[in-house]
Amino acid sequence: MTAADTLVVMALRAESDGVFEAAGVPVLYTGVGKVNAAIALARELDRRAHAGRPAPLVLNFGSAGSRVHAAGALLACHRFVQRDMDVRGLGFDLGVTPFDDSPAALEFDVLFPQLPAAVCGSGDSFVTGAPELPCDVVDMEAFALAKACALAGARFGCAKYVTDGADHAAADDWQRNVHRAAEEFLVLYRSVVS
Repeated sequence: MTAADTLVVMALRAESDGVFEAAGVPVLYTGVGKVNAAIALARELDRRAHAGRPAPLVLNFGSAGSRVHAAGALLACHRFVQRDMDVRGLGFDLGVTPFDDSPAALEFDVLFPQLPAAVCGSGDSFVTGAPELPCDVVDMEAFALAKACALAGARFGCAKYVTDGADHAAADDWQRNVHRAAEEFLVLYRSVVS
């Protein structure tokens, strides 16, 4: 895989801490949340398709909370759920999008087998308690990115750095730790790009 065939995606510049820019690796920063992530990535995938380029390998690096893994853990996510899709009032299970042909859990090939695997639960809330939908880590973008890739026929790889325990101290811990994995993310990027 070459750099031209790869697209690095992060929500915030703080997650890169300038490391990717210093290495000359372009990053698509989407902003926070599923809507911003989906729009930004869909636009870029569409731009590439209209230019006649094949779908890239999309690499999402970012921060996450976890009540399963300790702060400082670096994890590979290849299964994604939408923890805040809640239409149980109409008889749908938590995490299921009504009247949508896409599966509720999206799965991709394992891209970083050297890392422990984790299920990522995305939602438009900053988690400070146990998520109701079972998942190992919580974030605010990965499911949307995964779905955009699935619909565009793009490969998707995701690594999350646990910044906090998704608890009462999560906000302070996230702010203190959000930048700490940037160098490790660059190593992962280089492990797949020749």
